[in-house]
Amino acid sequence: MKLKLLAVLAGAVVALPAMAADVTYRKDVAPMLEKYCADCHSAKAGAPTVKEFDDDKARKEQYKKDKVGPRNDTYETVLQLIAYPDAGAFMRRLDDGTSQYAGGKPGNMYKYLCEKGNDAECAANLKVLKAWVGEGGWNLNRFKARGDVPAITKEQLDKLQLKY
Repeated sequence: MKLKLLAVLAGAVVALPAMAADVTYRKDVAPMLEKYCADCHSAKAGAPTVKEFDDDKARKEQYKKDKVGPRNDTYETVLQLIAYPDAGAFMRRLDDGTSQYAGGKPGNMYKYLCEKGNDAECAANLKVLKAWVGEGGWNLNRFKARGDVPAITKEQLDKLQLKY
């Protein structure tokens, strides 16, 4: 009995890196973003690009009023929110509050990562996103330091996997 349990546990440990390696934007991330984020963060919703959102200060209040944020409906737009020009924005918004610099407070979009009130689904979806970003790639750091949060480093950026 103990041998069977040990074999099952060993198999699970070996399978964990394989699960992370199998997570891709097309297969796992895009459908999740379409289901939970597209109503406010897509071209169909009238969401601005990252550049428009960051540069158009006059429209920023209107974006908030319309409840739309920067687009995340293509691989390219998601990468802009992860690496450059808006490093860490994706992670800051979707974090569950357990990451360094989160201060125990979940990101403002974490609750939308699942059906309302389904905490287990939010946690499972976050796990998929973290696996896609890559081991050590989930960082809340911005491109430039702000407050107590240092700027993202080349070493941190090198850990991003983001398989298409």
